[in-house]
Amino acid sequence: QVEVVESGGNSVQAGGSLMLSCIVTGLRDRCGYDMRWYRQAPGKERLFVAGVVGDTEKPIADSVKGRFTASRENRQKMTLQMMTLKPEDTAMYYCQVYQRPSFFCSSGTYWGPGTQVTVPS
Repeated sequence: QVEVVESGGNSVQAGGSLMLSCIVTGLRDRCGYDMRWYRQAPGKERLFVAGVVGDTEKPIADSVKGRFTASRENRQKMTLQMMTLKPEDTAMYYCQVYQRPSFFCSSGTYWGPGTQVTVPS
């Protein structure tokens, strides 16, 4: 059973920094996983922020390029370093884990419960 937990959310002043963490348990040894961060502001849709795909790809949304960096510390942990935070970054941040399909593995998508980031205006 894959379980995903985010942490590190907080209220921080505009211009400040914050680091979020995503810890995954229950990964299957023969499967490969991609990890991505999404965020959802109140009343709005959930949007992609940044991620680590495969071994080297690091896609990132234009709205956070140059300010946010996603990193994969190991197979079980991903972080999101957030710099120069703005009020519009206020949202619930979610970690998504995608199990890549292969001979041994079916595809699967897993989400954590989220961690709240608030940047007061």
